[in-house]
Amino acid sequence: MRVIQFENKQGTRAVGIVNGRRIDLITEVTSTRELALRAIQEGNSLERQAQLLKGSAQENYDDILDERRILTPLDHEDPAHCLVSGTGLTHLGSATTRDKMHQNLNNHDDSALTDTMRMFKWGMEGGRPQKGSIGTQPEWFYKGDGAIVVAPGAPFPSPDFAEDAGEEPELTGLYIIDGQGQPYRIGFAIGNEFSDHIVERKNYLYLAHSKLRFCSFGPELFIGSLPANLIGISRIRREGRIIWEKEFLSGQDNMCHTIENLEYHHFKYNQFLRPGDVHVHFFGTATLSFADGVRTQLGDTFEISLPDFGEPLINGIVEEKSRIPYNGVKAL
Repeated sequence: MRVIQFENKQGTRAVGIVNGRRIDLITEVTSTRELALRAIQEGNSLERQAQLLKGSAQENYDDILDERRILTPLDHEDPAHCLVSGTGLTHLGSATTRDKMHQNLNNHDDSALTDTMRMFKWGMEGGRPQKGSIGTQPEWFYKGDGAIVVAPGAPFPSPDFAEDAGEEPELTGLYIIDGQGQPYRIGFAIGNEFSDHIVERKNYLYLAHSKLRFCSFGPELFIGSLPANLIGISRIRREGRIIWEKEFLSGQDNMCHTIENLEYHHFKYNQFLRPGDVHVHFFGTATLSFADGVRTQLGDTFEISLPDFGEPLINGIVEEKSRIPYNGVKAL
């Protein structure tokens, strides 16, 4: 099942099930967060709860997209209660990259490895633990709260001090914390994690800075068993023309960590178990236009598609002026 959040023609929030080019409206709730909490309360799966509340009314999906009424498939009415984070060095990448990595990893002298390669090696060796065991923890990063998420179809504000505005096509996990502090995965979505790769390339210790950028995910929430092999396409358009296009891989078959291992090493922190909060977690990628020498410009458009996930995720780029100048902090 695939579900969306959107605004109806009256400007009221709504939730619906994707049914071809029609959206079957879900009654009694106005957000997927409400739907998920209702499912938990009544002891139902999210899919069953959506079916139980499905009404007879429908909307035209193309109209929702064309009129920019689509919303991200999960959010919180208070953005401070949505944590956006991610993990890196989780994907095996292309065959060529993988072979190169394996050749380097065969060097038994760990001192010859960079910190990046050493962490990748740890993931290769311990990211897929046996059932009941805890695997190697991955690289982890913070992006922000719900205020840094833009809706599908909306542009990314790129700060005027940014040195790059690059896409990162990723699988995204969406979660909610129930009243007792238990995390629930409600599903997955296409994500564009959007980062500053020039800053990151200067020094890996700048990774935290490079991740403090806007992001997007959706437009559809994928509910159910995740396909083990996901094959998508990442594109960049400039003035309507495709300037870069590449296949990207995700899903369990293309990762050196299991989803469960990545989830454990996020939610093992008790501060992430605040009742009612939602979490958006990017699972990483191995495919970047930046790696192929592409430099994006204001006005470019990203398009990330995964056939299993329905409509593609599309976002542009606009400039955002920093509100605080140098020496702009005042003393009290």
